[in-house]
Amino acid sequence: MKLPIYMDYHATTPVDPRVVEVMLPYFTEKFGNPASRQHQFGWIAAEAVETSRAAIAKYLGVEAREIIFTSGATESNNLALKGIAEAWHQKGSHIITVSTEHKSVLDPCRRLEKSGFQVTYLPVDEYGTIDLNRLSDSITSKTLLVSIMTGNNEIGTIQDLPSIGKLCRDKGVFFHTDATQAVGKIPVDIFDTNIDLMSFSGHKMYGPKGIGVLFVRNSKPKIKLTMQMDGGGHERGIRSGTLNVPAIVGSAKALELSILSMNEEANRLRYLRHKMYDAFTNSLEDVFLNGHPTNRLPNNLNISFIHVEDNALMMSLKDIAVSTGSACSTADPEPSHVLKALGVSNDRLHSAIRFGLGRFTTEAEVEYTIDRVIENVNKLRNISRPFRRSSNKVMQN
Repeated sequence: MKLPIYMDYHATTPVDPRVVEVMLPYFTEKFGNPASRQHQFGWIAAEAVETSRAAIAKYLGVEAREIIFTSGATESNNLALKGIAEAWHQKGSHIITVSTEHKSVLDPCRRLEKSGFQVTYLPVDEYGTIDLNRLSDSITSKTLLVSIMTGNNEIGTIQDLPSIGKLCRDKGVFFHTDATQAVGKIPVDIFDTNIDLMSFSGHKMYGPKGIGVLFVRNSKPKIKLTMQMDGGGHERGIRSGTLNVPAIVGSAKALELSILSMNEEANRLRYLRHKMYDAFTNSLEDVFLNGHPTNRLPNNLNISFIHVEDNALMMSLKDIAVSTGSACSTADPEPSHVLKALGVSNDRLHSAIRFGLGRFTTEAEVEYTIDRVIENVNKLRNISRPFRRSSNKVMQN
């Protein structure tokens, strides 16, 4: 076992060596611009892009023309929300999302509010789950879009997408989901869940950074978007910009590998996650699970160690990479907006650590992490105030 140990797979993942292998030729001998239609360098690059597009579409069960390449899930989310709002503003001016969404959904919604759109931010229960009745009651004749994340990047809670999608379809509103943490990790059936737009990125599934995907439904209903970047009309006029060919090729291979190993990998990560959780709750007092106890991403474990300040615990674990929340919000000194939305106590809010397990996590690394966390929680508590004995040992297999 090598140190340091990486337990922050929600922030990003290492590129799988098999993905690197298929990407390499497109940095050197196959370096052409796919928009160069006058010579074979461009033709070879364009063929690689379309082959990758078709492969991604096949794995998702959609048509190749419904796959749009972007620079990442943040851009995909922006394009989905702003693109729908601008293209369909004559139909309505209301958008519904959830208070626990990623900032790349919440911030575009706030920008749209400044442009005259009304946004409803649905609350969640103590586990991070929305109330479907409340969602239904929030939809009005002016509602254009519902945007709800598949699996939460901080607490791992998985929303009931089939019920949400059916509700949106019955009400005649578009349904977008940020599936960045879910694609390649859990099954996501676009058509059974009536998803109209779906965002995800390569670097969360052992592919490269700088590449994202936006699924845009082409029929029943056909989704029209207003482009957000002008300059060339690439990607069928939806997203201008020179395509990142190596990353596109890599993302297709990464998705293939993730789909093929999904069930086996999910079972392995659940086993490791439960080993950690059981060790913490059996050896320590005042340990609380954040997020849904059962309906959560298989690689996610978000734990509050009461009376231990989160940053102090992270600093004591210098040879283990963990997080207090989203990597996109680490510059913000404020506590996690996701945990605040759950209504947890201040003690839980300021003592939460997110463990993100992944493809290259070993059992030896998990055992080392368990020992180090227990050791340092006890040390920090010994120099802190006395703590109350309690726990919420509710996670089930």
